[in-house]
This record gives sequence, C-alpha cells and structure tokens, in this order.
Amino acid sequence: MSKLLLKNVSFFNELFEKEAGDILIENGKIAAIGIIDGEGEDMTGTVALPGFVDIHIHGAAGGDASDASAESLEKISSYLAGQGVTSFCPTTMTLGQETLVNIVSAIRDYKGREAGAKIAGINLEGPFIAMSKKGAQNSDFVRGGTAAEFDELVEASGDLIKLITIAPEAFDSADFIRHASEKCTVSIGHSAADSQQCRAALNEGASHFTHLYNAMTPMTHREAGIVGTALDSDATCELICDGEHICETVLRNSFKILGENRACVISDSMRAAGLGNGEFELGGQQVFVREGDGVARLADGNIAASITNLYREFKNLLAFGIDFKTALKSCTINPARAIGADGEIGSIAVGKAADLIFVDENLEIKRVYINGTLA
Repeated sequence: MSKLLLKNVSFFNELFEKEAGDILIENGKIAAIGIIDGEGEDMTGTVALPGFVDIHIHGAAGGDASDASAESLEKISSYLAGQGVTSFCPTTMTLGQETLVNIVSAIRDYKGREAGAKIAGINLEGPFIAMSKKGAQNSDFVRGGTAAEFDELVEASGDLIKLITIAPEAFDSADFIRHASEKCTVSIGHSAADSQQCRAALNEGASHFTHLYNAMTPMTHREAGIVGTALDSDATCELICDGEHICETVLRNSFKILGENRACVISDSMRAAGLGNGEFELGGQQVFVREGDGVARLADGNIAASITNLYREFKNLLAFGIDFKTALKSCTINPARAIGADGEIGSIAVGKAADLIFVDENLEIKRVYINGTLA
C-alpha cells in the first residue's frame, strides 16, 4: 500500500472554503484530512487547489485526440499536468463514422497509461451539428445523427463517452436526445436553433451547452436564441475564458447569471497550445497561429479552437473580476459534475482522487499531484 502524508496543508475543502490540516493519501486517494500523527512532508507556504478538469480539449503540445494515437494523447496528458490540469476529456472533431470509431478506440486503449493528466472520458463535438454554425468543423462530415451511430461509438469507446454536442434543429433529434442522455451528457452547440427548439431539446434531456456564445444563435431583445435560453435554464454552460472568444465584460455578466455552480471553464485547445506561432492542422483543416494574435484561425480568419489552458483562464478570470471561489469551482467541480465524475474528481475530499495543485502566494504552480503521484 502506497502512502503519502502531507503536513500543514492550507487547502480549499469540499465547500471551497479555505482551511488547514494534514492530508493522508493512500493508493492514489485521499484517505484522511485533519490532524494526523506521523511524519510527512511539510507544505507550509503553499496552498492546495483541487486538480483542474478540462472536459473540452482537442489537443496541445503537438498532439490531437483525433490523431487516434497513443503518442498524441501522451503529448496532451504530459502538457496538461504541467498546467495544473489533472483530468481531461479528449475531444473529437466532426469526422466520418469509421474515423470516429478508430479515434474512440484509440483513446479507450490508451486510458490507464497516461504519464500526466488522466482521461476522465471522451467528448464528441459533433458530427451531428448545423452546417450554418459549423465554425471550424469540417463541412464534409456534418450530418444528422442516429441512435445506432451513437451506440456504435459508445461500444467502441468502452463506455467512455461522457459528452456529445448536437444541433437539435438540424435533424429529428427528440428520440436521439432521449436515448443518448441515458448514456452521457447531451450538449447543445454548433446550432442555429431558436429559443423554442432549444427549450424542447432541454425538455428531452439535453443539459449542457457547448462553448456558450460561440457557434450558436445569440440573444436579442425579441428572440432569446440559444444564448438567452441557456442562461435562463438550469443547464451547465461551457465558457472559453482566453479573453478572445468572449470579451471580459460578457464573461462578467455571464458569471453573474450562472453563479458559482453552472459555469464550466474549458480550453477547447488544439494541438498548437504550448507551441507558439506556426501552421497547424485541426480536423483536416489548416490553422494558423500568428504573432500577436493570441488565437488560432482558419485561412478565412475564423477562430479555430484555442491555444490556452485552464490554469491560464483561471488567472484571467481573477483579473477580469470574477471572485476566487466561483472561478475555482468553474475549473474543477463544475466540469466534473457536468460529466458525472464529481464523486471521484473535482474537489479535495476524503475518498476522492488525490489530485492536487500546490501554488505559492502569487498563484504560481509549484507542484502537481495526480492520484497522489508527483507529476
């Protein structure tokens, strides 16, 4: 049995309130919190945050989930660990069914071999989306969906699929939503739905929104669109907080409405994250990162995913005026809850995985533990 005792830990507890104590880790899980006898490592001078959870990420450090290779997944996993992200959902692009089967099979086979951040599940972004809101998705593979196609992917993944994005108005989706929502979280995104169509999808079982504001119908004073309906619902909402996809004023307003429990910060990053300027590939399309731009773009100028990471976004939110507790929950327990993994990850509590980020007074990362092992 592997044990690790961390002494004098200042940390944010399951209520996301700051307290102090010792943390005993056994076999990768938090076994006890409190005043614990025994010698251990003194963590005075640091603060422990829960490991961050990125439920929507295509790639980083040159790797992409859609490469369907252990090498690419390893690049992403290793990179994320250095950025305080301890769990992630490799996210596919809009691609052909056979290709998607190969991708989810590769992720299934790689899970459990991660060198850094661990795979919490698979996120299918498409392919059952609206052509008019495809964004950086490949138009050659945009199509309506069937329960049979979805089930084939679930089976190939070994039941790892935790999230799927659909456009409810793009096909006869009611039965699909009811069926899929029994197996994973159904998210509305890349969609031209109006408020009524969006509300109908929520009533059928959709409970999440993919990168709110981006690739969806906006809110106006006469038609709520997807954005207004999302804000008026109880659903969780993804937000890309790089300061490029959504301006800080809109982010502040969004967090006022969503509160501390409904926002899920995501990176939506692609393989260029962590690599600087250059020409890259995303879903079979050329993507460019140019000096001073801060974003990845298609040749036509449209934004294509991001090059950020959750920890950078967390610090952005604090700079934008979002309170610490709300920002922290939006990077940890909220995304974990959105994929049904909050019993295992997302907060510091007895029985959960020992995923911890130790930071200094300036919020600079000093150590990252994943399942109790120093990353």
